[in-house]
Amino acid sequence: MAFISLVAVLCPIIASFIPGKAIPETVLLLLAGALLGPHGANLIQISNAISLLSDLGLAFLFLLAGYEISPKNLTGTEGKRGAATWVVTFLVAFLIVAVWPTLSVFELDGIAVVIALTTTAMGTLLPILQERGILGTRVGTEIIAYGTWGELLPILAMTVLLSTRATWQSVVILFAFLAIALLAAAVPKMAAKVGTYIHKFIVDNANTNAQMVIRSVNLLLIGLTAISAVFDLDIVLGAFAAGFILRFLIPEGNQTMEMKHNAIAYGFLVPLFFVASGAKIDVRAVFSEPELLVLFIVLLLFVRALPIFVSLSLGKDSRTMDVRERLTVAFYCTTALPIIVAVTTVAVSAEAMSQETASVLVAAGGVTVFLMPLLASLATHTMNADLGRAVRSIRQHPGDAGKVLKEHWQLERQRHAQLKKLPHTWSSYDIDSRCPGGHCERQTPPTAAPSQPSDGHGSV
Repeated sequence: MAFISLVAVLCPIIASFIPGKAIPETVLLLLAGALLGPHGANLIQISNAISLLSDLGLAFLFLLAGYEISPKNLTGTEGKRGAATWVVTFLVAFLIVAVWPTLSVFELDGIAVVIALTTTAMGTLLPILQERGILGTRVGTEIIAYGTWGELLPILAMTVLLSTRATWQSVVILFAFLAIALLAAAVPKMAAKVGTYIHKFIVDNANTNAQMVIRSVNLLLIGLTAISAVFDLDIVLGAFAAGFILRFLIPEGNQTMEMKHNAIAYGFLVPLFFVASGAKIDVRAVFSEPELLVLFIVLLLFVRALPIFVSLSLGKDSRTMDVRERLTVAFYCTTALPIIVAVTTVAVSAEAMSQETASVLVAAGGVTVFLMPLLASLATHTMNADLGRAVRSIRQHPGDAGKVLKEHWQLERQRHAQLKKLPHTWSSYDIDSRCPGGHCERQTPPTAAPSQPSDGHGSV
């Protein structure tokens, strides 16, 4: 724990020294875990206690991802395109694995790879989007629409397809879990309308030593993940459902609660999850099969990024986006990691996949956390600078290459600055701008209009 805590402190500091924050903190946490874990320096051991805390970190990651989802992300025009595109990516991945010589598409190892190729790591991606000021923009809205289905549907696919039970039994158990989740959402909603003593007590003690709102949310999260475990479902389903229920209960958001849960998650449990995930990577296995690592990343681009780019190009509302914006959405939505960790863990536990192969796939997922945001950033910057016109100018006047590059670099910076000034809508992850200096309280008079920001004491 001491070494994990040290890594959690050092990685953000190291990331801040890298120009343009080219390497996200998550990548450094994974790398540190791999280097210091059992397959490296052996300073970090994955004991039962660390595994439990790591599972809690994964649960909080998916809680926050589920909380970010609004109904329009699922049912709006963008959401429908996102769902249809995921189905296409699943079919493409299914065909690829079907012809893969060492995998069987009807066995756990093949199904795990199919699901891994169709994922978007929204929980990992959202903090990166926040840091880069993308949340709330048109590009950010499209990323969330495609990414939401790229996380939700693989979770459901894991539940049904990676179970050792018969498919019909898995479906029945899934519906039973959904019924319990709906009950968990309905009871607090009814209590808020009726105004019961318990509801009033929770609201009145939201910021006392009792911290009743935080304790209630933790009960919702841990309760649903426990039920997932009892039903032999993956815990990410329970955590994601908890986040979705929380957004249903507080559609307008609650700044104070969000800041507190971000503190619990990103201050302790989520960094621990990434370090522990990195510690499970066998570095020697990764270096022994570099071709599999590269192949999996290329397949992710083909299976996930390409269909999203095509979908954006054909969409009635999205075809007006320029190539730069469509590429940016496609690259960001190809970021994958937590679900890859989850599906490979299930496959290894069932002895359907070797730990060496799982290490390579998890490492590839870690590379996408670095590579895809980098490709998205390069697409943004080169398109902003009109790289094609710069190349043509240099071809016509080779002697002025330095001058042309300087002019286009300045143009890129100007356009990028203009994009950052565009109006943004708020996001629950945008804590820095909504809670400057960590102060989320907004003093509003009792007669304030409903459109005024919440004072942080909203009901749950």
